[in-house]
Amino acid sequence: MFREMRRKKQELTEERTVEVLKRCTAGTLAVIGDGGYPYSVPLSYVYDDGKIYFHCASEGHKLDAIRNEEKVSFSVIDKDQIVQEKYTTYFRSVIIFGRAHVIEEAEAKRSALEKLALKYSPDFKEGIADEIDGSFDAVRMVQIDIEHMTGKEAIELVKNGITD
Repeated sequence: MFREMRRKKQELTEERTVEVLKRCTAGTLAVIGDGGYPYSVPLSYVYDDGKIYFHCASEGHKLDAIRNEEKVSFSVIDKDQIVQEKYTTYFRSVIIFGRAHVIEEAEAKRSALEKLALKYSPDFKEGIADEIDGSFDAVRMVQIDIEHMTGKEAIELVKNGITD
């Protein structure tokens, strides 16, 4: 169902792909939007145990699209170094295909919010519960169940063993 990567030498291992997902702080969600047009939106996220979590408002284009079609794509750019003299870029990225849904169960929603807060505010753990309590009813948490993911990097990074 999902295409194999053409340039196998540039494919990241699953372990390195997960490292990228854990390290990065922003990704782009692509959904089928209004009128069948693609809708792509950058957002903050957290990866945990084969799933992507992100928060959003209780209504809007993203949620409408997800409710109409659960199939989504999510991408992250880890490295994008322009190398002018070689007319190229040294890149590293991840692409995910999966199914998204709003987390309805309160305990699961709270758990996902805690994961997100710990990723972005690890030095302020003591305030997380209050922050979550203050916005719990207004915020929605979305979970993407990953069905297929690939990571890829520039051949120059592969040849030189550059992992940062």
